[in-house]
Amino acid sequence: MQRLDGQLITVIGGGGFVGRYVVQRLLSRGARVRVAQRQPRQATFLKPLGGLGQTQFVAVDVRDAASVARAVAGSDAVINLAGSFDDMIAVQAEGAKHVAEAAAAAGVRALVHLSAIGADSESPSRYGRSKGDGEAAVRAAFPGAVILRPSIIFGREDQFINRFAGMIRIAPVVPVVAPNTRLQPVYVGDVADAVVASLEPQAAGKLFELGGPQQMTMAALLRWIAEATGRKRLFVELPDAVASALATGLGWAPGAPITRDQWLMLQRDNVVVEGAEGLHALGIGATSLPAVADGWLVQYKRNGRFAEITDAVESAAQ
Repeated sequence: MQRLDGQLITVIGGGGFVGRYVVQRLLSRGARVRVAQRQPRQATFLKPLGGLGQTQFVAVDVRDAASVARAVAGSDAVINLAGSFDDMIAVQAEGAKHVAEAAAAAGVRALVHLSAIGADSESPSRYGRSKGDGEAAVRAAFPGAVILRPSIIFGREDQFINRFAGMIRIAPVVPVVAPNTRLQPVYVGDVADAVVASLEPQAAGKLFELGGPQQMTMAALLRWIAEATGRKRLFVELPDAVASALATGLGWAPGAPITRDQWLMLQRDNVVVEGAEGLHALGIGATSLPAVADGWLVQYKRNGRFAEITDAVESAAQ
């Protein structure tokens, strides 16, 4: 990838799960990085990754157009990673519009917008609609923006694989919602590489869908997590009617509360559309879940980092 020496790149949401990986890659390519988020103090752990004066921290709330304009002023490029499962319309639709309009007004050369597979202004879920409306607003204000739609993103700090691994660790019986929904988990490092690659001129105006090398159903993914962490569990696949009633009435699902909106999102496969440009088009090889997950899933094994030693001792004693 190209060097970015001296360029000032504003990363909105730079201290978040995906943001920390994006910032690290930008710094390694010589960029000056302005990390912009609602509570910038929470992102100062990134400062040692850069040289003296290479990293800036500013406060921004994408719901406030004036704060966005201040944050992107003087930037060569802007990356918008802001997202929310709570204030979805304000952050992912109206906020995306504020970022794109501010970037256009500031005359930045490139804008990268992180959306999601399932973004659709006609989606039955508020999350999907907010993402779809956000994409439309970005295109209207900044036609040359690059839009990235990842599937479920996994990595050491994720809130998806870790959530289910934690549930499987403590629950002998594991209910499975939407067991046949297909997912295509994509590694956070690959997503970060895609964000940086999208700053190159040849990517301008394009849309990329990002997925890993494997597609698996929700049920298969949970069983894989159990095997990877050495847990033997009974998996109970819930009928749609039961799972829908739980989401609507009790607000409960495996591992964490699930809302009606999340249930609606699970009614559609979360995989790259056939024929869509993806990681390969950006020159990035897809990393599989098994290739990297053991590095952090070890904490969910029965004896943690000593699991292999303990298992060997127990086998020898039998």
